[in-house]
Parts: sequence; C-alpha cells; structure tokens
Amino acid sequence: MTPPVNATSFSILPLSPAMLANLEQLGYHEMTPIQAASLPAVLAGGDLIAQARTGSGKTAAFGIGLLHKLNPAWFAIQGLVLCPTRELADQVANELRRLARFAPNIKVLTLTGGTPMRPQIASLEHGAHIVVGTPGRLADHIQRETIDLSKVQTLVLDEADRMTDMGFYEEMSGIVSMTPERRQTLLFSATYPDDIRQATAPFLRDPVEVRVESRHDASGIEQRFYEIGGEEGARQAAVARLLAHFRPQSTLAFCNTKAHCRELADALRAEGISALALYGELEQRERDEILVLFANRSCSVLVATDVAARGLDIQQLEAVINADVSRDADVHIHRIGRSGRGQRAGLALTLIGPGERKWVKAIEQDQGANVIWDDLKSLEPAEGGPLQPPMRTLCIQGGKKEKLRPGDLLGALTGDAGLTKEQVGKINVFEFTTYVALERGIAERTAQKLTAGTIKGRQFRMRFIDNE
Repeated sequence: MTPPVNATSFSILPLSPAMLANLEQLGYHEMTPIQAASLPAVLAGGDLIAQARTGSGKTAAFGIGLLHKLNPAWFAIQGLVLCPTRELADQVANELRRLARFAPNIKVLTLTGGTPMRPQIASLEHGAHIVVGTPGRLADHIQRETIDLSKVQTLVLDEADRMTDMGFYEEMSGIVSMTPERRQTLLFSATYPDDIRQATAPFLRDPVEVRVESRHDASGIEQRFYEIGGEEGARQAAVARLLAHFRPQSTLAFCNTKAHCRELADALRAEGISALALYGELEQRERDEILVLFANRSCSVLVATDVAARGLDIQQLEAVINADVSRDADVHIHRIGRSGRGQRAGLALTLIGPGERKWVKAIEQDQGANVIWDDLKSLEPAEGGPLQPPMRTLCIQGGKKEKLRPGDLLGALTGDAGLTKEQVGKINVFEFTTYVALERGIAERTAQKLTAGTIKGRQFRMRFIDNE
C-alpha cells in the first residue's frame, strides 16, 4: 500500500522530477506556510498578493513558480524580480541559482546600484533568463535602452511595501509599464496597508490573496520598559546607561527618524562606545561597510530606522533597544523579534518619554499582557569599562577584480600570519575591496605581518576601519 502524501510535501505540486529531486537535495523537505498557501496559485499562472515577512520562505515560493515555466533554450528575460536593496537582491539571486540547478544553463543576472554599469550592460548583451534588480538601477538601464523587458512572463515585486516606503514607486511603475500586459505578477509584502493596496492595484489582474502569520513570537524575549524625562539628551544618556549595565556585545537600537539615528550614534561614540548609524539616503558603499562591520562584530551598536533595518538578517544579536518607541504595535513586535532568534533568549529594552504612554497601552492591548516597568536609576554600570566589540575590521584594497577569494585571505592569515581559524571572523569580498574581521587582541600584529607579506603573490594596501 502506498503511504499517504504529506499535504505540505512539494511532491503534491505539478513540478518536474528533476526540480523535485533538486529541492530534496537542497533541504526543501516540506513547504513552509507561505509556500503551501501561495504555490498552487502561482503554478496555476494567476496573479498573487502574498503577505509574509523576511525569513518565511517566500523566495522559494516565487522562485519555484518562476523556474517552473521558464524555457532554458529561449535566451530572453522571462522572469524579473524587483527588490528594495542590493543586499536582498543578492540573497534572492543566489537562492534562485540554487533552485535552478535542476536544469543546465539557466542564467540569473543581478542588476543593482553601487557596481559599474559597463559589466552589467555586457552581461545583458550575452543574455539572461531571470533578472533580479533594484528599481533605481533597472530604471537606469531602461533609460539607456540596454535592457529588453518585452518578453517577461513573470514579474515579482518583493517587499513591495518597503520599495514604496523608500520612494521607489515612480521607478517601479515605469519598470512595470515596460513589461507585457499579459504577464503574471506576484507581489510579496510584509505589510499591505490601504495606501500600498491602492498604489499597486494597477499592476495586478484579479489577484489571489494569501496571508500567513507574519508576526514574530515574542514569548522568548525579555521585555523591559523605562520611563525617561523630557530634557535634552535624556534618551542618549539612557541608551548609554542601558548598554553600560547589560553590556550586550551586539545591539540594534531603533530611532524613528534619521536625524535621531545620527545624534544617538554620535553621542554613543563620544562615550567611547562603538556605534554606527544606518538610515535611508546613505550611499551603497557606506551601507555595505556599515552592515559588514556590524555583522562581523566589529561594531557594538547599530542605530537604525525601521525602513533601513528591514530585511537585515544579523545573527548573534543580543539586544534590541527602542530609543524611540514605535507608534505601531505591529512594528514593535517586528523590532524586538530580531533578538532571541532560534533557541537564544532575547532582550528588548524600550524607552518611554513624556506623552508616550499611549503607545505602551497599544502594545499591551496587542500583546494581551501588561508590560514590565523597570527603574533606569537603579541600573549600575557593570565592570569592564567602555563597551568594546570583540573584533576589528581590516580593509584590503583589492577584491573580486583582483580575483581575491575568502580562501586566499584565510590561507594568508593562518599561514604566513600564524593565526588559528578561530581568530579570524567573517571575510567579505566586494568588487574592489575586501573586509576581514580579526580578534581585537591580535589585529594590529596581524596587519603588520600581512602588510609585510603577500596575498596570492601580491602586496595590497590595507587599513583598519574603526568607529569608536
């Protein structure tokens, strides 16, 4: 007797044996809730609005649909995925390449800002099946007439709410207008408020709507609320006090405005705390560098706005501090859900100024429980002096252009420089630069050895990036 097929098994979908075998090999054993809810509609060929957060498996939900109807023998852009940021576009493109392994020669091209146009134009001339890009860079290619979107069969708008928040609506609209009317449009969004519903309505035809639980589980997170006065600098002083007491190695601090982000990061640095600010309108190179330093543990505190922090997947995040309380209870849950990922306990600390108690009431109603109030004045600094990150980042003036790879750096560090693998943190190789995280205690000595020696037979200029 044949065993019953699991309702969340990919094998219940009309996919080719080769694709099913590849999914199994990649570890896709069962569909996530968003995949189970959306894939039948996607494979049926209709338009879709799917409400799901980052990390829910949405890339595979639209990626499987894209690849299912793609013809590898036809060299035209058949699938187009729009993403709000370069980081997300890179993640999506890499995942699509993995999903496409079941068929030979499927070409996935990434078109984002912060990288030169000329190589992108050359790649487009050689042809691609799927393009993953950011609205600004795709609009540039359309203006230069270096891209042909007239054969697109499937258009994906990934994190549509965030693209709209970031001011990309005009570019999105222009890009959509260059694709065929008889296309399939798949819209994925963490939130879908009325203004975005109205704005995106012209892009869709009778869409199926699916929604999966998009909230983080806050039960494993210790939340504490602190009342502060209204005097100038009170918030900055309170954040510094929280950091001195709890001493988390990696903290994401939220502010409601980019001006407050800059002020808080400056104030923390003045206290000797390693802090960086992340907000909209930063150049891509600056954003890349900030994210590298925070993710590789060379920066203790990342101060960010909600829009800038969306899509960040930072491991080992020990605390979230709401320097400004969110006026939206849903956003509050998303913020604090970034700490305590997996089996780790999380810590979320929220500052409440005069006149802000009403936002706490909204959070209590949303969570169905009273919040825990703590007294800021009772917090004493823990031993250890100013908070220092465990790593320092060495920036090497060479990257993919010089054919540098992470293995080359690791070889030089564990060979000539005499380090163990444990003393080397993340290695990020970009087009023209490479960032290497080194244990703070041995960083200076290691840099001197690297400068005196060679990497792949060449000498490179290098410098430390410090943000104290």
